[in-house]
Amino acid sequence: MTIKKQIVLSGVQPTGELHLGNYLGSLKNFAELQDKYQCYFFIATYHSITIDYEPKNKRQQILDLAATFLAAGLDPKKCIIFNQADIPECTELAWIFNTITPISELYRMTQFKDKSAKHAKNINAGLLDYPVLQAADILLYKPDFVPVGHDQLQHLELSNEIVRWFNNKFGAYFQPIKPLLTKTPRLMSLLEPDKKMSKSGGPNHYIALSDEPEVIREKLKRAVTGTGTEDVIPAGAQNLLMLLSEFGTTKQVDYFQAAIQNKTIKYSELKETLSTAIAEKLAPFRAERKKLLSNPKKIESVLKNGAKEAEKIAKKTLKEVKELIGVA
Repeated sequence: MTIKKQIVLSGVQPTGELHLGNYLGSLKNFAELQDKYQCYFFIATYHSITIDYEPKNKRQQILDLAATFLAAGLDPKKCIIFNQADIPECTELAWIFNTITPISELYRMTQFKDKSAKHAKNINAGLLDYPVLQAADILLYKPDFVPVGHDQLQHLELSNEIVRWFNNKFGAYFQPIKPLLTKTPRLMSLLEPDKKMSKSGGPNHYIALSDEPEVIREKLKRAVTGTGTEDVIPAGAQNLLMLLSEFGTTKQVDYFQAAIQNKTIKYSELKETLSTAIAEKLAPFRAERKKLLSNPKKIESVLKNGAKEAEKIAKKTLKEVKELIGVA
């Protein structure tokens, strides 16, 4: 007797190159989850267009992200990889959810406040309605778990509120979604170690997964650390040590921790060791990604096949929902 695997779903926006924080926070975890669960990993294209973007670049960003998924170890034979924009049922279900979601709930979302501040000239309805589309993305496939960090729990809580509102009005149908809390290292900016690593500060604030060894080395040379005489390990040095614990060896970490405590640390040595460790660890990924991007038709085939599989579930869910709400 075959035991049915529990379902896990997650998505990533195609907004340009991913960095080490994305890898350690999501991709590395995705590759492990696909061996245990039935996984749906999608490219969150509609979410990505809520902020300013260049239309002519979007298709390439989608292909780049799909190639990154595959190069990071996601296997189309083990999981379903697809482009959100190929599944129109997600936006149709989002509209249905809009009719039961109080707008006051959307205004209190932390991410809306943050993004509104960053994109003050483009505070659009999609930016406000983002969590409802996210709920539709999730509930369309009825997953058992959604892998999230603690900072993403608010949106998942709203998805479960939408489950409650829908079931109360139309009858029990959706099941609450459980978070699959992932313990992920909080990577900080190389130049501002009091802020989370992100692309918004500029390319020298982060290390991209596609960065070549010399680029990694140059970025780390500029990384803020300390003088080596501090009684407390500076935030920048802690950030580099944490990266070394992920990409280097235990022996290397122990050596540099002792050097910092003894105040004999040479941060140039730490940076050189770390740059070599990251470059070597990511070498297979970079090679595979380049190979994939040289054959875009193969990437498109993966997305097309994934969409066919995802569509089967999406159509069934939407049909049942439309019957429940009385429009079909």
